[in-house]
Amino acid sequence: MHFKHADDVIEHLDTFVPGLEDPLLRAKYVGFVTVAAVTVYEIALKSVLIDFATSQNKVFGTFAEAFFGRINGRIRIEDIQKDYLKKFGVDYKTGFKENLKQAADVYLHAHKRDIVSSYENLITWRNDYAHEGTLNETATYEEVVQAYADGKEVIRCLAGTMK
Repeated sequence: MHFKHADDVIEHLDTFVPGLEDPLLRAKYVGFVTVAAVTVYEIALKSVLIDFATSQNKVFGTFAEAFFGRINGRIRIEDIQKDYLKKFGVDYKTGFKENLKQAADVYLHAHKRDIVSSYENLITWRNDYAHEGTLNETATYEEVVQAYADGKEVIRCLAGTMK
């Protein structure tokens, strides 16, 4: 769907980052992955909302393009529900909440991981790295890559809701 850029970055980094022995260098790559991943989430979120608005009405699509062009990293689930889906109506906000709960339950059962926590953690790690210059001391490269993969499900839920 919208994930190719970050997927390509991770595919390349997977060839050498797991073997790096320098913890500082590994932490820098962790930060880099968080930035690429959250950027892809942001682009995907904008695309889903703009494409939906455009499918409803050309003028609405033009408005959505201008409005959602200013998201600038505000893509937490709370932002999606309260700031973005609310503008499309309560049915979309409720539908996303229900779809996300159902997908999270299925994913947790199948993979033993919470897609909501993964998505939110990745955003936190990215913000710490991009805005504070803080290198992640708790999450490993492998955990960040896994959180990114898990968090894709949140975007898929949004896309499924906006039909």
